[in-house]
Amino acid sequence: MAWDLIFWVVCFFINIALLASSFYQLLSLSDLEADHLNPFEASTRINSIVLPEFLLQGFLCISFLLTWHWFMFLFTLPIAAYHLMLYLNRKHLLDVTEIFRDLNTEKKYRFIKLAVYLLLFTVVLFREGARQIFQVLKNQVKGVLSS
Repeated sequence: MAWDLIFWVVCFFINIALLASSFYQLLSLSDLEADHLNPFEASTRINSIVLPEFLLQGFLCISFLLTWHWFMFLFTLPIAAYHLMLYLNRKHLLDVTEIFRDLNTEKKYRFIKLAVYLLLFTVVLFREGARQIFQVLKNQVKGVLSS
């Protein structure tokens, strides 16, 4: 039972890291659009965190599969598969010379990822909270029945 709690705490912090990564990428693209960053700086900042984000997302998806959390696995599978497709097609990095042409598309992609990660964060938080509440209720019912 303690391992389950540790697992959900790790998932919680991984999810926060994914949210922060997505928000940072979106912020960098917005700074580029407002001309606060040049294209080289923006693409370097975003490209430096794309691969770690893909690895964290893949680890989260595989860990849900290995711990038999099917709903969470199926929830994270589409974005992990999309990340894998981007990586295999070598379209996961931003090109400095094409960044202004793809700016709106990239911003929409980052907004959708931010929404998915926020929904995943809510589900993970609710799941752990519900598990804790049911555990307390179960212990209280056991105490009432034993006395």
